[in-house]
Amino acid sequence: MKLHVIFIGNKFIYNTSLQEYVIRKIEQKSDFISSITYFKESDNSLFLYLENELNSSAKLLIVTSKHHFSTIGKLICTATSDNQILKDGMLIPSKVSVFENGSYLLEHNNSAANVLHVDEMQELPEILLHFEDSKATIHIFEEDKDSAAAMLNPIAQMYDVRLDIVNLIDGWLRVDVRSKKYGDISKFIHSAKQLLPNKLIGAACVVSYIIDRLSVNEKRITFAESCTGGLLTYYFTKNNGASKVLDGSLVTYSNALKENWLGVENTTLEKYGAVSNEVVSEMSSGAINVSSADYAISVSGVAGEGGGTKEKPVGTIHVSVRTKTKHQEARLNLSGDRNYIQHQSVLFAIKMLILIDKEMFF
Repeated sequence: MKLHVIFIGNKFIYNTSLQEYVIRKIEQKSDFISSITYFKESDNSLFLYLENELNSSAKLLIVTSKHHFSTIGKLICTATSDNQILKDGMLIPSKVSVFENGSYLLEHNNSAANVLHVDEMQELPEILLHFEDSKATIHIFEEDKDSAAAMLNPIAQMYDVRLDIVNLIDGWLRVDVRSKKYGDISKFIHSAKQLLPNKLIGAACVVSYIIDRLSVNEKRITFAESCTGGLLTYYFTKNNGASKVLDGSLVTYSNALKENWLGVENTTLEKYGAVSNEVVSEMSSGAINVSSADYAISVSGVAGEGGGTKEKPVGTIHVSVRTKTKHQEARLNLSGDRNYIQHQSVLFAIKMLILIDKEMFF
């Protein structure tokens, strides 16, 4: 059954941090969000839309503010020939089957609608919709999509699962595994891991997995960022447990700070320029020296429009990954706008970290 998320209220359109928070909480519980629709409070088409959705054999998650919570209940009652009653201080439809503070679940025909309210700086109430535990995500490195499909599809057929393979960046595939009627996801992942022992990570979030591996092995990591401006650090700190493994990060946008904070030689900057393998190598070395961490990643490049040259056009990114015994640098030629290039750069940096120490991460 498809999941449709409906936001009702101006704050969910314009307050993007609140909107993203709600979506993150939904994605933690749901199998897949089929669609997201936004309505302003004054939108006259809302009633007809709700009426249609309540008769569409779908799962609906309706998110509104506390101020409009009972108003939405009235519209739902009109669409379902019901009336509102007071339960535990909330006005909710009388046909509601389950309810918690700020959230209720209504089943109508073949649909299930979970209505809840949340406002700024508040915790999202309990999501009452039921989602089947029939999905897992794995990540595969150093394989192209066609090769991975050729290897995994026979195993998928054996264990009655369906695969959705997506290329995140070159050399990094995300594979969503969904169970069919008699599927066994755990056995599929175990067999796939045996087939690809040094290429497969059986975790939905790769960064969270890296944090766990570093924590278990009592290892530390640090970053030196230029064009990504702290985005690599954010990829780690947005996950629980980051404080156990992350010593810190230096955002050294200017050459002066690359020299003063990281010890990059002025002669290296003069000869090769800030966007070069030589400079990111010294940046990662400086980050290791400053922090005494076990791993360091550095990034420098040209992410924004108008900042490139003929020799180093926009999308030219250099990444260095270093342990205490080895290091690797790479030049990337990426495409997209500033933000997409920054995100791609971070993903490539994370991939390089994993591949520089396969014994640790696989």
